[in-house]
Amino acid sequence: MDKEVLKSKFLGSLVGTGVGDALGARFEGWHMVEPRAIEAVAEGQEVLAYTDDTHMMIGTAESLVRNEGFDGEHMARTFMQNYNREPWRGYGPGPPRIFRLIKAGEAWDKAAERLYHGGSYGNGSAMRIAPVGILYHDDSAKLREVAYNSSQITHSHELGKEGAALQAYAIALAVHLEPSAVLDPKEFLARLGEFIHHEVYKQKLAKIEMLLNKTDRAKVVAELGNGIEAFNSVPTAVYSFLSHSRSFEEAVLFAVSLGGDTDTIGAMTGAISGAYLGVNSIPDKWRTKLENRLYIEELADKLYESGVQK
Repeated sequence: MDKEVLKSKFLGSLVGTGVGDALGARFEGWHMVEPRAIEAVAEGQEVLAYTDDTHMMIGTAESLVRNEGFDGEHMARTFMQNYNREPWRGYGPGPPRIFRLIKAGEAWDKAAERLYHGGSYGNGSAMRIAPVGILYHDDSAKLREVAYNSSQITHSHELGKEGAALQAYAIALAVHLEPSAVLDPKEFLARLGEFIHHEVYKQKLAKIEMLLNKTDRAKVVAELGNGIEAFNSVPTAVYSFLSHSRSFEEAVLFAVSLGGDTDTIGAMTGAISGAYLGVNSIPDKWRTKLENRLYIEELADKLYESGVQK
């Protein structure tokens, strides 16, 4: 693949995370919302401000860049430092409590297990996983390992870790695809099915295939979900991408229009679509207004350079 195309995909995935997050932020918890309403709200904002989704994605990228790979202790500390600087990003109750446990001396990979019996299976580790997906796009075994280990910091349940791995691998597959080529949704889903282990996700992938030619948003929500659980949101992001694979704008607007956990499903959809179509597929009307865009692009550039040198 041409180097500029590949670099554009790295940029597209990280910027796409931020744009999808920011577009969905104003509609979190809604039942459903019309795409034109989402566009109208975005048009009225001078800056598209992101939430904890992108904030933690930035922390993931910062740690991977700093260590030229995964270091659990460093990534956890990076999350903590970023949270302490900007605690108003919309964090749920879990991460701050985990950060306090780690600060008090708990190991980075044990704190989440102490907080949640059996671990959390929310989508908090999947929402931030784009840097892992792009950096390890050509090494599925390493991608799974890092997705699981990075998830362990806050979401140690098998379904939480598997959701992060599924999202990361969807991004990796998107990176590999030529943006000018026609995407085969069934082939994409088959590859995801070969990668994923847990039966819950395999069932959701089967439902995605069943829904591919459907346009009923209520049916999509009923079958795939739009909640905070990883298994009720990662598959929804995959569907939003596959059902609108030729347009970043349409994919993200559809994802947010489903309601529920709109910022996270928007962020994950944007990460996959941006990884497939590249950064130039993100409309200027959104990309140029994304908060902290230049720094996000700088991190994507550094991850690209690190990936090229691997």
